[in-house]
Amino acid sequence: MARITVERAHGLGKEAAREKADKLAQKLSDSYGLEPQWEGDTLKLKRSGVKGEVHVGEDSIRVDVELGMLMSAMSGTIKTEIEKALDKALV
Repeated sequence: MARITVERAHGLGKEAAREKADKLAQKLSDSYGLEPQWEGDTLKLKRSGVKGEVHVGEDSIRVDVELGMLMSAMSGTIKTEIEKALDKALV
C-alpha cells in the first residue's frame, strides 16, 4: 500500500475552497470513477483500490490518498496528477 499527501495553502476562504474542491471531485469522479461524499469539511473519495480525503480548511487544502496494492506501482504518477489538479483548481 502507498500513501500520498499533498497540501496547498490558499487565500480563498473555506467556502470558496470547498466549491473548488467540489469541482475537482467531479472531474476525478468523471475521469477515474471515484465516488465523492462530503462529511463536514472533508470530501471523501473512494473506488476499488483507492481511498482518499480532501480536507478543506480556511487557508489550506490537504489531499490524503491511500492506494491498494495494484495502484501502488503508479503512486508517483498519481501524486504528480494530484499536484497539478490541485494547483490548477486553486487558481
